[in-house]
Amino acid sequence: MTMLSFDDLGFLGSGLRRPECVACTAAGAIWVSHALPEGGGGVARLLPDGSLQPLLARAGMPDDFMPNGWSMAPDGSFLIANLGESGGAWRLRSDGNCEPVLTEVDGLRLPSVNFVHRAEDGGLWISVSTWRAPRDRAFHRDVADGFVIRMPDPADPASARIVADGLGYANEVKVDPSGTWLYANETMARRVSRWKLAERGLGPRETVADYLDGVFPDGFEFDAEGGIWCASVMSNRVVRVAPDGSQSVVLEDCDPAEVDDAMAHWRDGTFDRSYMNVGAARRLKNIASITFGGPDLKTAYLGSLAGDSLVTFRSPVAGAKPPHWHF
Repeated sequence: MTMLSFDDLGFLGSGLRRPECVACTAAGAIWVSHALPEGGGGVARLLPDGSLQPLLARAGMPDDFMPNGWSMAPDGSFLIANLGESGGAWRLRSDGNCEPVLTEVDGLRLPSVNFVHRAEDGGLWISVSTWRAPRDRAFHRDVADGFVIRMPDPADPASARIVADGLGYANEVKVDPSGTWLYANETMARRVSRWKLAERGLGPRETVADYLDGVFPDGFEFDAEGGIWCASVMSNRVVRVAPDGSQSVVLEDCDPAEVDDAMAHWRDGTFDRSYMNVGAARRLKNIASITFGGPDLKTAYLGSLAGDSLVTFRSPVAGAKPPHWHF
């Protein structure tokens, strides 16, 4: 697959803050995470001219509410992971009211939550990167206390169970288009894993790919040919994992010396947030997620941790239709 240059990129919107997660629909809507400088936030709709229509949490949310990974629901609400230390998964309604979806599991209060995925069947899959607080204490290759929660009934917190644990900083988690597998990016283990879905849980973990040096996986998306597109923080790389497990770097914006330095610290256990943040100084601003949109699902949109707009490019491969495509 041919590697893109900056000339192949576009930028959509302005004034976004921490646009970490993006979702598109068949009707043309583009929604993105939007935080506030003073804390809190929600999501924003990007209009065709790049202007914003914010939908901010105004009542019911915790004081340290920080929107991270989220999914759309059929009723127009948003299921949002709270990255603040009070944690939990929350529903943001169109009037700005927030309500808890899940704040504890197996009798334990949830810490910072990374991502909420609403699958085709309506069930929720929730990833928690680590039990540790602050989360930076898990920025080590030998820490593996991340986990995934399955919540088959979004209206019943009692239905939630931890179904996978021991993950090396669990990040985005999604059911694949076939409905057969659950996939997850593990940022500090630097791999993408999957589990076969079973009636009462998950099968054993399988490694789909150990990522190339310099890839610290955050968000990902499936394409129509069975590939997985991964957004890497720190190195600002987009990597496609083909169905056979081979990897292609589609885009990157990094200093090779900084990448080598970060990898050395990852290997010897001295990696910390300062190495993760080097990507914020580059043009792509620490990309963190990827999704596909447009009429043909061939326009890719990249969310980021430090940008104020979305990066876009035309993909040679169409994305798979996500569960919210026709919402």
